[in-house]
Amino acid sequence: MKFIITLCFCTLSFLGFSQLFQPKKAYTRQDSLRGSITPERAWWNLQYYHLSVKVQPNDSTISGNNLITYKVLKPAQVIQIDLQNPMQITKVIQDGQSLHYKRDGNAFFVELQKKQVKGKTESITVFYEGKPRIARRPPWDGGFSWKKDAEGKWFITTSCQGLGASVWWPCKDHMYDEADSMLISITVPKGLQDISNGRLLKVVDNPDETSTFDWFVANPINNYGVNINIGNYVHFSEKYKGLKGDLDCNYYVLPADLEKAKVQFKQVPMMLKAFEHWFGPYPFYEDGYKLVQVSYLGMEHQSSVTYGNHFANGYLGRDLSGTGWGLKWDFIIIHESGHEWFANNITDKDIADMWIHESFTNYSESLFTEYHYGKEAGAAYVKGCRKLIGNKEPIIGDYEVNQGGSGDMYYKGGNMLHTIRQVIDNDEKWRQILVGLNKDFYHQTVDTKQIETYISKKSGINLSKVFDQYLRNTEIPTLEYKVENGAVSYRWTTCIDGFNMPIKIENATGKYQFIQPTTTWKSIKGIKDIKIDDNFYVNIKKV
Repeated sequence: MKFIITLCFCTLSFLGFSQLFQPKKAYTRQDSLRGSITPERAWWNLQYYHLSVKVQPNDSTISGNNLITYKVLKPAQVIQIDLQNPMQITKVIQDGQSLHYKRDGNAFFVELQKKQVKGKTESITVFYEGKPRIARRPPWDGGFSWKKDAEGKWFITTSCQGLGASVWWPCKDHMYDEADSMLISITVPKGLQDISNGRLLKVVDNPDETSTFDWFVANPINNYGVNINIGNYVHFSEKYKGLKGDLDCNYYVLPADLEKAKVQFKQVPMMLKAFEHWFGPYPFYEDGYKLVQVSYLGMEHQSSVTYGNHFANGYLGRDLSGTGWGLKWDFIIIHESGHEWFANNITDKDIADMWIHESFTNYSESLFTEYHYGKEAGAAYVKGCRKLIGNKEPIIGDYEVNQGGSGDMYYKGGNMLHTIRQVIDNDEKWRQILVGLNKDFYHQTVDTKQIETYISKKSGINLSKVFDQYLRNTEIPTLEYKVENGAVSYRWTTCIDGFNMPIKIENATGKYQFIQPTTTWKSIKGIKDIKIDDNFYVNIKKV
């Protein structure tokens, strides 16, 4: 929804998109340090984090350390660690030796004393503290949210898609490299709980009236998917019998909302059944699935999906499609959980390719609707969302500067995928492509070229011009036609050079058939007019 964003990015708002979707700008050195694979990042491969954080609500500060384990890919002596202002690194050690470091904006460059030998596994521990940025409008503007519940007890959450995890903890803050596993140790005031990613290993009551919650993530995890949720939670659970056996589903909500949650969260098994059908097994059986109540709308934190949709169907009670189908299910449960497959299982290497997260997850809403209510319902939903498309900026953003593309990656991206499904014209082949993506790119970071090539190869159709048109261009292709001399002539206009997408039109018998328009005129006899299949996201114009 990052988001987010939205969301995730996760989560979105059609009234205003997150910091990811601002107009293009002149980029700075800080943008490059954040968004590119710098030399100080490229020489090492991230393997493991142990993040240990003490959260102190009374003065809105945090302190702790992060053990970063890595494999040396090639010899180097300077390592880049990211941590955003106003947070401060106070010490870095390796093998008990304190290291010198210098700060350049939000990047710290640490000078390693130990010789870094190719193939060796090493680690450093980064100590830090400070008052993290307050999230002004989570999840679209991220950071910490210091709230209190109706009983006056602390209700504290994090959200950081786009902005980056380094807003609250030191890490290798780039999408291309993920920790293979992670231990998250969060210390909170006694009487409160922390709910984070993965499985709870233990809770330790400390002498200073605090408790430490240890959560272990057994699978690769992207940085922005790591989260803290602190509150006076109550818990209930169930086991879902899925494609890989029993999946532990755990739910954490405030006491006052327990009964509402028990009703609303019945949609989780429905979601899992639909998405395992369309995408294959839930990608994190080892870590389980959690749905955690928060004070903001929600986000796709891996195995710890956050929820704040007021236990009602729709998006804050609204149907984004305007068709009525969007009120049959809870937008946050479905959309943010869809990101477990697209964002958390398959993760973009550069945030410019965030359509890989959001377009597929937007389309997952339609696929959920189709699975439970029929193919026509699913198609109606995705087509109904077309009114929310802006077509002002390309879906793909600028590379190596942490700049996402436009918010059209949601609705336009979903309609692009729906259109490609029509071109393939084989629903089972389409489903196998979606399943195959999640199998063949399981727990991987990918780029747009990989996804485009995969879909073209598996479909047996060269879709490169279709992807170029919808991802890299703001115009929607127009099927222009004219009637003359007893025939109908047609061609593609308002499109890129060489655009050649086939499309279905109604023939003389009232059925649909494919035609193969290009940017030059072609003719067809036997029909008096052209009516296109409206499942294709195109315009039509008679001249």
